[in-house]
Amino acid sequence: MQDAITQLLDEVRARAGRLATRDDAEDFRIQYLARKGRIATLFEDMKALPPAERPVAGKLLNALRVEAEGIHAAAVASIGIAGAAHAAHLDLTLPGRAMPVGHQHIVTKTIDEIKTIFKAMGFSVATGPEIETDWYNFQALNFPPDHPARDMQDTFFIDDMRLLRTHTTPVQIRVMEQRTPPIRIIMPGRVFRNEVISARSHVQFHQVDGLFCDAHVTFADLKGTLVAFAKRYYGSALKYRFRPSFFPFTEPSAEMDITCYLCAGKGCRVCKQSGWLEILGCGMVDPNVFRAVGYDPDAVSGYAFGIGIERTAMLRHGVDDIRLLFENDLRVNRQFI
Repeated sequence: MQDAITQLLDEVRARAGRLATRDDAEDFRIQYLARKGRIATLFEDMKALPPAERPVAGKLLNALRVEAEGIHAAAVASIGIAGAAHAAHLDLTLPGRAMPVGHQHIVTKTIDEIKTIFKAMGFSVATGPEIETDWYNFQALNFPPDHPARDMQDTFFIDDMRLLRTHTTPVQIRVMEQRTPPIRIIMPGRVFRNEVISARSHVQFHQVDGLFCDAHVTFADLKGTLVAFAKRYYGSALKYRFRPSFFPFTEPSAEMDITCYLCAGKGCRVCKQSGWLEILGCGMVDPNVFRAVGYDPDAVSGYAFGIGIERTAMLRHGVDDIRLLFENDLRVNRQFI
C-alpha cells in the first residue's frame, strides 16, 4: 500500500507542472480527487489492510490528498489570473459578431401577403389535408366519376379512393360540412398534379382558394372582391378583364386577366403579344356543390376563386421558370430577401 501511495504521489507532483488550461485542471481533479478518483480508490483499498497497518496508510493517504488538492487549487488560481490578464486586453464595447439569419422563401412571402390582403377584407383562413378522398377532391365538387373534366387535372392516386389533392378547393367542402352560412374563407396550401416538369408546370405547387357564401351573393360581389385584391397586390394602375371559362364547381365561371407587367399591355413574349396575363379562375358556386354539403341552393348563393401562388409570384417578380422556385438555389433565393 505504501509503495502505491508513494508512486501516486510522484505522479501527482509530475502532473503539477503541466496544468496550463482549465481543461487540464478539470482532468486532474477528475482523475485524482473525484469520488471515484484514484485517491478515493486507495482509501477503499485500505479497508482490506490489517488493522495495525491502517493508521500509517491513512496518514500517508491524507497527506497525498491534501497535496493534490493544493496543486489543483494553485493551478485553478493561476489559470484564472492568466485569463483575467487576457480579458484585460479585450474591448468589451465592440459589437458582437452577428449570426447569419435566413429569410422567407418567395412562395411563403407571397402566401402571407395574399392572406394579409384577404384578411383585411374579412376572410378567415382554413386548411385541410394534402391526402384527400375522391369524394372531396372530385365528386362533391361536381366531378362525376366519368366526367371529362377530370382529365383537366392529372392526378397522383394512392389507391382507388385516396389521392394527392389536385387543388385546395376540397377544403371548402370540409368547411361547409361543418358550418352554416355566412362563410368567408381563403384556403392556402400545397397541391400536386402528375405533369411533366417544365418552365411553366411542376408536379407540386401552391394555391389559395377562396369562398364566400350567404344569401343573395352576386357576381358583382365576386368582381368587387377580386378587383380590390388585384389592385392591392399588383398596383392600382392596372387594367383588368373577366373572360368566360369553365370549372365544374362554378357556374358561371370566368378567368381574370390583368395588363402585362412587362409591356404595360402593348404585347410581348411573356403575354404572347396579347397584352394580358391570366391571374386566377373564379365563378359562382354551382348548385350541385351546395347540394353535396346539404345546403339549399335556392336559399344560399356564393362565389369561389383560385389563385396559383407560384404564377402570382412569377408575374409580379419577373421569374420566367417555375423550376427556379423549387431548386433551393441561393443565388435565386437571395434576390427576394
